[in-house]
Amino acid sequence: MRSVPEAAALLAVVCLVAAGATASAPAAASGTGPALVQSPSRAARTDRTAAALRVTFVGDSISASFDYVASARRLLSRGFRVHFDLQVCRRLATTSCSFQGQTPATALQVVTSLGRSVGDVLIVNVGYNEGSYGYRDGMRRVIRAARAQGARGVVWVTLRETSDIYRSTNAVIRREARRWPMVRVADWEACSRGKPWFREDGLHLNSAGAMGLARLLRANVLSAS
Repeated sequence: MRSVPEAAALLAVVCLVAAGATASAPAAASGTGPALVQSPSRAARTDRTAAALRVTFVGDSISASFDYVASARRLLSRGFRVHFDLQVCRRLATTSCSFQGQTPATALQVVTSLGRSVGDVLIVNVGYNEGSYGYRDGMRRVIRAARAQGARGVVWVTLRETSDIYRSTNAVIRREARRWPMVRVADWEACSRGKPWFREDGLHLNSAGAMGLARLLRANVLSAS
């Protein structure tokens, strides 16, 4: 696990790349702007690390953008074996809400049902369909379940703070994560702040937002492993 300064530096770099990748690519290709170049040896090390990782991504309708932004799904999956379980109306550990007559399994139910298939790293991006009350207990149950299934790391994604409810939930996430050495916080709130990555509601992702989230998650998965 990385130290706090290293993690902060990594977040800054990832967010910078996520925000500028689309704009920088044409300039780099034409020779009129800077390009981010990874050394062959470092790229090889990253590929070897990624190839060994089995990842489960459990999310709600925010993460479900990966179902229609194929490039974001490919980016996160590159070199990983990723199981995506992204469902509208999902909650963490209490009964999920219903959408179009369907009530999805909770994040806890998904992790428990997968058994050892959870893999090496679990990503959790859930919390928009519930309040902060009870979230801490649900978080603990999910982490314990992932650990019991053999996961080495958990990447927990913060919520976008468009309301006081989500701000309170983020406080729970950050506080509880400090109790668990295996948990990394992927700070989506900090990374996405001020970015044109969202639909009209300020929460659900457009294509650029899905790519930004994929880059943030990928960096954190590698660090969590």
